[in-house]
Amino acid sequence: MTTTEVSRRCGEIEVRGEFDLAAAARFLTGFAPAGQPEAEPGALRVAFPLEGAWTPVGAVLRQRSPGAVTVEVHGPPEHTEAVVAQVRRMCSLDIDGTAFAGAGARDPVVSLLQVIHPGLRPVLFASPYEAACWAVLSHRIWMTQAVRLRRRLTERHGTEVDVGGTSLRTFPAPAALAKVDYLPGLPGPKLPRLRAIAEAAAEGVLEAAALRAMPAEEALKQLQSLPGIGRFSAELILIRGAGHPDIFPRAETRLHEIMRDAYHCPDAGEAELTEIAEAWAPFRSWVSFLFRVEGEARMRESR
Repeated sequence: MTTTEVSRRCGEIEVRGEFDLAAAARFLTGFAPAGQPEAEPGALRVAFPLEGAWTPVGAVLRQRSPGAVTVEVHGPPEHTEAVVAQVRRMCSLDIDGTAFAGAGARDPVVSLLQVIHPGLRPVLFASPYEAACWAVLSHRIWMTQAVRLRRRLTERHGTEVDVGGTSLRTFPAPAALAKVDYLPGLPGPKLPRLRAIAEAAAEGVLEAAALRAMPAEEALKQLQSLPGIGRFSAELILIRGAGHPDIFPRAETRLHEIMRDAYHCPDAGEAELTEIAEAWAPFRSWVSFLFRVEGEARMRESR
């Protein structure tokens, strides 16, 4: 698709609690499903279909002070507030993080994670829709293969947006994805599942605010009614797509392995690990994210 015409305006996000935008940008640069380039040190550039309207938009985030992040919006003027709201959620800035230090005060293992990764909050997919598509693409195949498939989808069916002098491609909007009839390398069952995700997003089933407003188990049950979405994928969508701050991922076995090592309890089962995570409330998703980041960092060091 051709480059979308956009205009530029600015907004501002109030930061409540510790936050380091540069750390978020570094994470996103190295996060394979996103694959965003670091065009300006310390700044975060993103492009995505705006949830609900699905218009291709972009934004540049810069942190001028500990308590404020400016947002340079690239998109239609009528969507400015919605773009700011979406990037606020993507950076977990829609949550008051003032009490997050309390999780470390209650758990010395968490305290160490917070020291190692100061100001790092969960960095999310642009929407539950994009998270759901990634869950389908990455299910039971190698990460590198899933990344190639996502890139291929984006290059062929996304929209190029000029984001402050840097061209970024958005993930395909639901209407575009629903029309895809072939993608080289995509395993057979995945395409109809992606189309079903696109249809659900277009119908509002994957709207972030609605998912967050539900009791967590109810939201997870609703998500698991979608084709190809099991418990693991539903947790990913609710946590990393909708931005729910306080869910312990019961189906994420890699996280459980990292926790067993950190807490020196190699035989701990899901119930025991869930009990350990009770001390992290109301930030269980945030702490799980830090464990995951640290686990990945140690894996890279050991290679």
